[in-house]
Amino acid sequence: MDAMTSLHERSLAEELAPLDAPAAVRDSVVADPMLPDAYRLAFADPEFMARREARGIRFQLELLKPDLGHQAHGIEHTVVVYGSARFVDAATAQERLALAQASGDAAQIRTAERDVRNAQRYESARAFAHLVAEHSQRQPKEQRIYICTGGGPGIMEAANRGAYEAGAANVGLNILLPHEQQGNRYITPELCFKFHYFALRKMHFMMRAKALVAFPGGFGTMDELFEVLTLVQTTKVKPVPIILFDRAFWQKLFNFDLLIEEGMISPQDVDLFHFVDTPEAAWAIIKDFYSLPD
Repeated sequence: MDAMTSLHERSLAEELAPLDAPAAVRDSVVADPMLPDAYRLAFADPEFMARREARGIRFQLELLKPDLGHQAHGIEHTVVVYGSARFVDAATAQERLALAQASGDAAQIRTAERDVRNAQRYESARAFAHLVAEHSQRQPKEQRIYICTGGGPGIMEAANRGAYEAGAANVGLNILLPHEQQGNRYITPELCFKFHYFALRKMHFMMRAKALVAFPGGFGTMDELFEVLTLVQTTKVKPVPIILFDRAFWQKLFNFDLLIEEGMISPQDVDLFHFVDTPEAAWAIIKDFYSLPD
C-alpha cells in the first residue's frame, strides 16, 4: 500500500470515526442540536440524503450496494422467479378451506377454494426452485445458479423456500410498498436486499439473470415480465429463456395472436417465450438453452 493510499484511508477513517463512537460522543459530534445542519457530514445527514436533489446519489447507492453484496458472495448467475404475492402453500390453503366450510359462509368458501387452486402454483414454484438449487449445489461455485425473487410472500416465498429446503443460498430483492411486501423467512439473510426504486430493483433482476420464470400474478408481475420481453425484443440485453408457467392462464390473459394480426408484434416475437405446465419442463428449457449437465 503506497503512502497516498494510506493517507486517503486514514482521512476517511477519521471522517467516519464519529459514526462509530459511543452514542453520547456521536450525538455531540454528528447530531448536536446546537450545531447547524450544515455542519453534519453530508452522507450522515438523512435529511440531506432524502432531498429531491440527491435522488441521483440514491440511484447510485441502490445500484451499488446490492451489486457489492452479490459480488461478496460470488453470485454471478441467477434464475429469476416472478409471480403473485397473494398465493399461499397447500397446507395453509387447506386450513383456510376447512375454516371457511365450518363457517358456512358461501363467499368465504369460494375464496378458500380459489386459494387451494392457487396453492398448486405455489407448490410448483417451490418444486422448480428446488430443482434449480439441487443442480446448482453439485456444480463448482463459479458455475452455480441461484434463485432470485422479489423477496416477498406468495410465489416469491415459494421459490426462496424451494432453494432453502435444498440447502442453497438464494436472493431476495425486496421493495418498500404500502402493502403485501415484506422479506420472507427463506431468503439467505445476507442476500436479502431492500429497494426504494422499482427501476433499480428491476435492473438488478436482469443484471445476473440467466433465465426468468413468470408464474401467474398481478400488475407487478406483468410489469416485470413485459419489461424483460421488451429488453430482449429490442436487443438491449442478450436473449435468455423467458418461461411462462401455466399455459392456460397466460393464453386466457393475453391474446398474442391478436397482437400479431393487428401488426403490433411480429410473428417471431412469440418465440421470445415458452409456455410450460410443470417444474420439470421449465428446468428442461433452461438446461437445454445452456447445455447444462444433469
